[in-house]
Amino acid sequence: MKYYVVIPAHNEEAFIGLTLESILAQTILPKKVVVVNDNSIDQTPEIVSRFAEQYPFITLVNSVSDAVHLPGSKVIRAFEKGYETLDENYDIIVKLDADLILPENYFEMVIAAFESDPKVGMTGGFAYIERNGEWILENLTDKDHIRGAFKAYRKECFLQIGKLKPAMGWDTVDELLAKFYGWKVVTNTSLKVKHLKPTGANYNKAARYKQGEAFYSLGYGFLITAIASAKLAVMKKKPLLFVDYIMGFMKAKTARKPLLVTPEQARFIRGYRLDKMRQKLSGKAT
Repeated sequence: MKYYVVIPAHNEEAFIGLTLESILAQTILPKKVVVVNDNSIDQTPEIVSRFAEQYPFITLVNSVSDAVHLPGSKVIRAFEKGYETLDENYDIIVKLDADLILPENYFEMVIAAFESDPKVGMTGGFAYIERNGEWILENLTDKDHIRGAFKAYRKECFLQIGKLKPAMGWDTVDELLAKFYGWKVVTNTSLKVKHLKPTGANYNKAARYKQGEAFYSLGYGFLITAIASAKLAVMKKKPLLFVDYIMGFMKAKTARKPLLVTPEQARFIRGYRLDKMRQKLSGKAT
């Protein structure tokens, strides 16, 4: 199976070289890699250009955007810029962050997952961060969720879900829509990706409210939003974030912001989330 990679990059001079080197070390190389220089003011484009000169399948695309680093929209707009430069002769499309080191067999295993079952729509490994000289699981999400830093999509799934939504929550709604359309989302615990920069390290204070807005835009409703907000605040060890998330949800609801999903999809998502919560509660009970 042929795979293409798109890497949005904003001021990633410290990491982009390491990411590209880990791609070049893969047991199965991509056919195309597009790095989108998203308004960087450091040496990111120069570093990528040096790789592109040596490896013809790597290309650099320059994009101008707002310098404010809000989660979701900025990175997906950059991804779209890169995706637009690609042809349609791929089987798998991959969105990668520019601060990763992938294990050498990463894409070999990704391809194997897609080839093993035609209903696998998305697959990926797990993020690990360095703490006191050791690489530990960056445990911000459930084990059945693929982090937005490294998303691999089967082409048919990617197109059916409407590609990626330029809003916070894009890396949750993609999986929920995949399941709505009957695709499987598969994670692989053996694939340990080194995440060199902590998630959200560059987000400003306004981004706090975006999480609650994202829950609203996914059609969660207040109950599921409250439970998800409490869980995320605990996982991040910042209990006061719960208040920010709820405020973001209420602001979006009051403003009647448009959802990222249709009413039918929103009903499916609420039912799916509630079922998952019941399963976890019954599991703990037993």
